[in-house]
Formats: sequence, structure tokens, C-alpha cells
Amino acid sequence: MAQAFDLVVLGAGPAGYVAAIRAAQLGMRVLCVDAGLGKDGKPSLGGTCLNVGCIPSKALLESSEHFHRARAELKDHGITTGEVRMDVAAMLARKDQVVHGLAAGISVLFAKNKVTSIAGTARLQAGMRVEVTPLAGGSAETFEARHILIATGSLPRDIDAVPIDGKVVVDSTGALDFPAVPERLGVIGAGVIGLELGSVWHRLGSQVVLLEAMDTFLPGADEQIADAAMKEMSRQGLDIRLGARVLAAKIGHDSVEVTYENHDGKHVIEFSRLVVAVGRKPNTQALNVNEVGLLLDERGNVHVDDLCRTNLPNIFAVGDVVRGPMLAHKASEEGVMVVERIAGQTTRVNYDTVPWIIYTSPEIAWVGKTERQLRSAARDYKIGVFPLSANGRARAMGQTMGLTKILADQHSDRILGVHIMAPMASEMIAEAVLAMELGASTEDVQRTIHAHPSLAETTHEAALAADGRMLNFHG
Repeated sequence: MAQAFDLVVLGAGPAGYVAAIRAAQLGMRVLCVDAGLGKDGKPSLGGTCLNVGCIPSKALLESSEHFHRARAELKDHGITTGEVRMDVAAMLARKDQVVHGLAAGISVLFAKNKVTSIAGTARLQAGMRVEVTPLAGGSAETFEARHILIATGSLPRDIDAVPIDGKVVVDSTGALDFPAVPERLGVIGAGVIGLELGSVWHRLGSQVVLLEAMDTFLPGADEQIADAAMKEMSRQGLDIRLGARVLAAKIGHDSVEVTYENHDGKHVIEFSRLVVAVGRKPNTQALNVNEVGLLLDERGNVHVDDLCRTNLPNIFAVGDVVRGPMLAHKASEEGVMVVERIAGQTTRVNYDTVPWIIYTSPEIAWVGKTERQLRSAARDYKIGVFPLSANGRARAMGQTMGLTKILADQHSDRILGVHIMAPMASEMIAEAVLAMELGASTEDVQRTIHAHPSLAETTHEAALAADGRMLNFHG
């Protein structure tokens, strides 16, 4: 007789492992099946985000920023150093150590919360059954489930014109482990992943060219923020070429020749290494969806409603494998919502207050509507903008490029969107998310005391600016 669980979770990324732990807290008997492997070839929990995405890329970004500041900025603080060099192997080892520690922590959390975990691949079977094949080998085992949560995440997208050999041409995972700084690095895609990876290697000394097929830079961001970011990143030395459609890539022994087309015609450019960063696709290939009748949409996402219910009773799907932004925090909240609703609670995810972050320098973060979206909706709105150049903390830090912008309803004063380009914008945006979650107005933010000096004061001043009441800038 097959072993039975209240909930079987497929995937142990930010959606799956969090959902499994929350379900166990709610008294469910939980099995989590994950096929992830670490760099050492051993099972590693945490999914793409922890192992080859969010965490390792942020570790590299942090290291590269320290290197850049030591080489180019510390002298402005009166600090003199000798020759600054980068030990790439040590940097990568530190990154791997960060990943390993967090992955091991999930195993501890599973044990503490009595979540059963199997390193293996899972296939859906009829009758609420899941077949699991262990990664270590051996026979497949079938488990019964009262509920199933699909949280299998996503995979890097590829493009037919560019073969990936894993050495000269790599995907976003490969770009985390270059053994040396490429002399000339090409990145196909100037979205979040491309910008972050390009920033890492540029700060370490690479000449970086980003080839973006779209004519618009960061189309999801507010136009004013995107324009400011384009200017600043170009000033820093990133060569961002918009409207550049890659036609072919010819791989040599230690270089790659890329042919692309833009409004000026065809061009050929050579790189030491090339990163394909054109987005990600849902990981549904091994789920046995056709046999069980699980409905996918035209993009290959598992089709779900607002509560993450699939077309099959008691089967749910969350995170990168469903509609919406592929963001770890969105995935985690969906996982929690599903298991709490299984437990009889009325939890919902507010998709209007999901924050977006790009970990460049300065960082870019936003939540809610952009001006473009408000214009399209014919919404009457007001704007408050405050530049970092007028902020005391930013000046003390020597990082004054950027701004904070608030959009609010012209009539009700309710905040509709907040957009930030600043150091630590990823931390600053939390105030805006909470304000919008609670339905706050710009007046609420105006009357909230913000510590001085702090970068958060730019949010306070932007709220004041929405009503023409800025106190520390005359613009």
C-alpha cells in the first residue's frame, strides 16, 4: 500500500520549501520532493533561487561592489590602498559557501518541522498519486496525496541562433562561475538577469556589451526610472545596445563571434565569453501533464486561478511555474496562501503590492503602477519626486545618483506606485509595500517621522513633493 501524505510538494525552491514548512506548522503530514543538485553533484534544497539564482548572484554582486569601491571610490574618503587585485577563485568559493550554508539550513528546518524530504524526480499519476524516482538510484516509489502542490520553478530560456557549449557560451548559471574575468563579455538580454550579471563582471574589469532585442530599456519599470538607469549604467561603462536582434553565434576555441541586426543593419562582434540571459521558462516537462490532464497555458505555465488552483481538484501550482512575475517572494507568498487555504483559512495574495528589484548599483526597486500604466487607465494621478543628490545620507555615502518617486490618486491621495533608484533600494521599498498594503495616502507618509539622516527620508520628501511641499529641495 502506498504511503499517504496530506500534502505532497513538488519542488523545494522558495515556493515549495516555505509551503512545506507552513503546512507542517498547520498540522499536515508533508512530503517534499526535489531534484536539485549543488555544484558538488549532491542534492541541494532551495531551488534555482538559492543554488544558481538570487543568492549566488547577490554574493557576486556584493564582492564586485567591494572591489570596485576599493579600486575607484575609497580615495574620495581619504583611504589609500596599494594595488587592488581580485582573486576570482576566492570570490567564487565565498559565493559557494553562502549557498551551501543556506541550503543546509533548509534541511535543518525540514527536520525541525518534521517535513519528509526526498531527493528525486516526481511524476503526477492518476488518482492523486505521485511517482518519485530517487536521484541516488533504485526503484521508483508511489505516494498518495490528499493535496498536491506543484512548485517546480523555471529553467533558463535558450534561443535557436545561439548554441550553448557551457564554456564560451553559457546561460545565467554558467555566468556565476567564470574561472577568470572575461576580457570582453557579451550578454544577450538587458533585463534583470542580464544587467545584474553584466554588472558583476564589468566591475571586475570586463568590457561588457548587452544586446537587447527590445527597443525599450526596462519596459516594466517607470519611464523616468528607466531613463535615469540607462544614463547611469552607460556612464558606468556598460555598453547597452537596444533593438539588437541576435541572428547567429559562431563558437571558436576561446571566443565567440556574434551576428546581430539593428536599425543600422547587420553587425558582427567578437566576445571572449557570451551569456544568454533572455529570461526563463516554466519547468513542467517532467510532470506527466498530458496523461493526467493538467491544463497548461500558451506559454507552458500551469493554468491556475487567483487562488493558484489548477483545473484538477486538490492540485495547486505556484511560483515560476504559473502566471505572473518570476519572483522568489511572490512564489513564497503563493505557497503560504495555498496551504493556509487548504487548512481552512482565507489567505490571499495581493498581486498589486508585489515589489520588483534589480540589484545593480544603484539598485532599482518599485511596487504598484507606473506612469505609463496610469495613463493607459486614464487615471488622474499626482507625482512626487525627490532626487538623491539632495539627501544628506546619500551625500555622506558619496552615492547621489538616483531618485525616489511616488504616484498617488489625484482625488483620494491613495498611493498607487513607488519607484526608487538608490543604494539599498531593495530595503527602502519595504516601506512603500507596507504603505500600499494598508491603503496609505501620501499624507500618511508625510506625517510619518523618518530618521535623519537616512535614505528613507527621500520617500518622505517624495510624498511631500506630491503636494508641492518639499522641504529640502527647490526643484
